[in-house]
Amino acid sequence: MGNVTAREEKNAGTRAAIAAERRELADLFDSLRPVQWDAPSLCGGWRVREVVAHMSMGFRLSLPATLGELVRAGGRLHRMTDRVARRDAGAHAPAALAAFLRDNAHHPWKPPVGGLPAALGHDVVHGLDVTVALGIGRQVPEERLHPLLGEIRPNGLRFFGADLDGVRLCAEDLDWSYGSGPPVYGRAQHLLLLAYGRRLPAGLLRGEAADRFTRAPDRT
Repeated sequence: MGNVTAREEKNAGTRAAIAAERRELADLFDSLRPVQWDAPSLCGGWRVREVVAHMSMGFRLSLPATLGELVRAGGRLHRMTDRVARRDAGAHAPAALAAFLRDNAHHPWKPPVGGLPAALGHDVVHGLDVTVALGIGRQVPEERLHPLLGEIRPNGLRFFGADLDGVRLCAEDLDWSYGSGPPVYGRAQHLLLLAYGRRLPAGLLRGEAADRFTRAPDRT
């Protein structure tokens, strides 16, 4: 009985964290200027508006509609999500995209694999795709980062195309590390992004292997 109660309490806490993250991000998205909506995100090939559109896809598409989109994409999940994000980013105004997130703060959607922690990770990481790319200094609350850092596993790294072989990620603001090898130092939320296959703007990481995870500067 005790284990059931503890699990229910943990799930309730994760749901509350998801709802808070969605509401806070919706408020932040409402504050963006038009030029920021069209700026590149950390999510390869997507502007900010595609990222925000993607974040609410699970709320807006029914299961049959999602399966239909997957069939049209030849069964390729990443192709399907890219197509839908681009379509919906063009179909909805920024205010509507932010509202989808706020109005569905308590929506029970979860990714096909990973349960509630994966749903929290989906919101946190895509929020960082926006804020880090735009240079917005939003700090994800520690209680939302800890469970995501604890869920980093080799199978998840493979799914997101993250190569952390031969390095040790060392958080400068939390008591956390992952892997073995020469250390790469940074804030915990920035190191979390590395586990999701992102490359970061220059200056956010330290260590001899930091350049391996740093984006080349945009050419103008």
